[in-house]
Amino acid sequence: MIYYQQKANETLKQYIRCFWWLDNDSSKNLDYTILPDGFFDIIVRFNNYEYESTVLTGTYTKEIEVVIPPNHQLFGIQFKLSAVEYIFGESIAPLLNSQKKLPDTFWNLNSFDFSENIDAMDKLNSVLIQEVNKINNLDNRKLLLFSLLSQSKGNHSVSYFAKKVFWSRRQINRYFNKMFGLSLKSYCSILRFSASFKDIKKGDLLSNQNYYDRSHFNKEIKKYANQTPKSLSNNENDRFLQISIIPNK
Repeated sequence: MIYYQQKANETLKQYIRCFWWLDNDSSKNLDYTILPDGFFDIIVRFNNYEYESTVLTGTYTKEIEVVIPPNHQLFGIQFKLSAVEYIFGESIAPLLNSQKKLPDTFWNLNSFDFSENIDAMDKLNSVLIQEVNKINNLDNRKLLLFSLLSQSKGNHSVSYFAKKVFWSRRQINRYFNKMFGLSLKSYCSILRFSASFKDIKKGDLLSNQNYYDRSHFNKEIKKYANQTPKSLSNNENDRFLQISIIPNK
């Protein structure tokens, strides 16, 4: 398996976490478990570098099993939640734990040459900057909220975020449920869960992500991964993709 990531243009960093590329250049299926991480993706699928389809995922609150056939490639854009309103302009709540097929001509992704990934990503940066430039009436409360969530990895209460952005808990939760399909509290739990991946990979089975104790940590990991921290740390056959791709540092 060949995998790499590239950061988006600086202008886009509040909306996009990264571009990524995965190539199964082996002669067998690759089986992976995708864990909830608080992001959503556009995924472009190829068979021997020939375009097949484009899908948009929602956010995940549980593990998802995926199979990548031999000689298939995936190109992805991993979005932060702020992109839902300010790039797509519509709710992804109906896509919670699922995905939908996009038109082949969406952002002309079917015409990109992803064998030249750097050039393709440069072109995509330009396309996405154009989409962002169409935005009117940015809500600074929302952008500040997303920034605080990213910085803190969800390690604060809903009340804390509400006070920081001068927005009521009820309004925030209504917004999150309408746009993303889950509450802010649930989203914070997912951010904290995904932030523990680095600790788990290092074999630290009591992450420093503000869990009350080992029992609470184990319960939360089990809730979102359906696995124990030890099983994730062992990562047999590199099954858990997000843990496998963390650099060994």
